[in-house]
Amino acid sequence: MAREEGTESHKTGSLQEKKEHARHNAFLFAGAAGLAGLMFGLDTGVIAGALKFIGLDLGANERTQEWIVSSLMLGAAFGSLLAIPVAKYRGRRGAMLYAGFLFLIGTGLCALAQSVAMMIAGRVVLGVAVGFASFSAPLYIAEITEKKARGKMISLYQLVITGGMLLAMFSDSLLAYGGHWRWMLGILAVPTVIFILATLNVPYSPRWLVSRGRRKEASHVLQRLRGTRDAAEAELARIEKNIRREQGNGFTLLKKSRGFRKTFALGITLQMFQQLAGINILLYYAPHLLEHLHFSSSAAIWCTTLLGFANMAATGVAILLIDRWGRRPLLLLSTAVSTVSLCIFGLVLFMKIDGMAGSIAIIGLLVVFILGFATGEGPVPWTMCTEIQPLKGRGLAIACSTFANWITNWLISNVFLSLMAVLGDYGIFWLLAVFNAMFFVITLLFVPETKGCSLEEIEERLNSDVRLRDIGQPVSRDADGKDFPAGAAAERG
Repeated sequence: MAREEGTESHKTGSLQEKKEHARHNAFLFAGAAGLAGLMFGLDTGVIAGALKFIGLDLGANERTQEWIVSSLMLGAAFGSLLAIPVAKYRGRRGAMLYAGFLFLIGTGLCALAQSVAMMIAGRVVLGVAVGFASFSAPLYIAEITEKKARGKMISLYQLVITGGMLLAMFSDSLLAYGGHWRWMLGILAVPTVIFILATLNVPYSPRWLVSRGRRKEASHVLQRLRGTRDAAEAELARIEKNIRREQGNGFTLLKKSRGFRKTFALGITLQMFQQLAGINILLYYAPHLLEHLHFSSSAAIWCTTLLGFANMAATGVAILLIDRWGRRPLLLLSTAVSTVSLCIFGLVLFMKIDGMAGSIAIIGLLVVFILGFATGEGPVPWTMCTEIQPLKGRGLAIACSTFANWITNWLISNVFLSLMAVLGDYGIFWLLAVFNAMFFVITLLFVPETKGCSLEEIEERLNSDVRLRDIGQPVSRDADGKDFPAGAAAERG
């Protein structure tokens, strides 16, 4: 009897160890993919501190500086579309590797640039790399992570982005005293090499392997990620079921499926409004804006670093809350805080409050805005866009929503300084407040809660033709055989 109990205890312990090891594997693989976010953050954040010195050395005026900043976003927009065939035929892992080598090439071009044209060319190459990374890394993380941790792991990607931005800003602050902009840009080659080496050691996504007919490999990867053969086979069966049910590619699905058209449109809307919220133009141009508001050059760069720290800290809080509170509550809170803080910030600028009180109000309100944004508007759109799309259309939908994100980013970063000259500093921030208010309304009306739902469960509800806001809820069937959200049962009763 004692031996049987000991054997049973050993089996239970062994099973627990396998599951723990599997969770460790999933975290490591997601972390390696998350390094794409580090590169994303480094290459988008470094320009804030380097821009002034680039302008002086290469003779770039304000309009040219707008093009230097925004050329990366333009490259990223088209990179996100180019990533579709790469991720389809070479896998999400392959797309991340392409991104790594492009990061290396772009870094070299920028650090060695002898002209504005060469700088812009390097920024475009970096942009294509960012487009590949922003498309493939969140998708890869979503497809290898268990449903109960998916929101946290995808948000971890956003945290790494903000960490990259913070590191870039801190590096800029240290190198700013000598105006060493080439070092600011060139030092990014070191984390790029680390990213490439890490990506070479992650497996292919099991969902991609199944879609390519490589079932045995998919089963092996899932066992490494889930810990047991039974769990792996059960998930593999769900993936195969969805693939068999949905024939054709994303374009075919877009024409045939009304549900997919709704999630496709929502994904694009979320990504556009994430940029219209104003976070990136603030981070790109914060030193310029603060100098315009009578901060010294060194103070402006260090204050920008403070904003980067606030961005990273709030994103860390979002990671802790996104799988507890859910996506909708975080996004509603985030858009509300951002709207109010930008309204008051515009009022402070309109009233021209000077002196210490004005400086404290300016920095304080910018920090509040960033804390609000990073709690929801930053991580939630990336999480939602990977969760709500059906498998067959996921690549197309994520590529198009990422394209929309970067085109919007490019547009507003390309006209920010010019628009501020027309509307005034207070006017531009009131305009951003309006966009945040619109984001709040869109969230209230259309964004579903997907916390605790597997990708396959969300897809099943989407195919039941329920309203968009309810695709994260269980689906029941009424007496007439018509599907409806289980949460609506009381109303129907």
